[in-house]
Amino acid sequence: MIYKHALATFRMFSSQLVINGNATQAQIARAFGVPLVTVKRYVKLYREGGTAAFFAPPKKRSASKLSLPVCQEVQALLDQGLEVPEVGRRVGILANTLHKAIRSGRLRRAKKKKIHPRQAQAPRANAA
Repeated sequence: MIYKHALATFRMFSSQLVINGNATQAQIARAFGVPLVTVKRYVKLYREGGTAAFFAPPKKRSASKLSLPVCQEVQALLDQGLEVPEVGRRVGILANTLHKAIRSGRLRRAKKKKIHPRQAQAPRANAA
């Protein structure tokens, strides 16, 4: 946690140098060995949110594709035994998104039926 606070402080301080006119964005990027686009990103953050923006907790994103009705529809298709890529095609969601939801426990796969080796073989005719 100390590392995150120190990193936020560094980003804020380097952005202040640019905002106050003490250094250019390119000078900060060269001096600290960070990409110029990173310096620009944090200068923009400082301009829009001030110093508090660097220490605010990150915003959490929700699963916009998998709302409750969509989850229920997807789960019903999975329960019918359809494979994840096929379900994704039917509902218009990437299979990768569905796999992520399965890993996180929001969805579950249907159990595959196991066939025992003896049942898989054709029955033998009695030789008389």
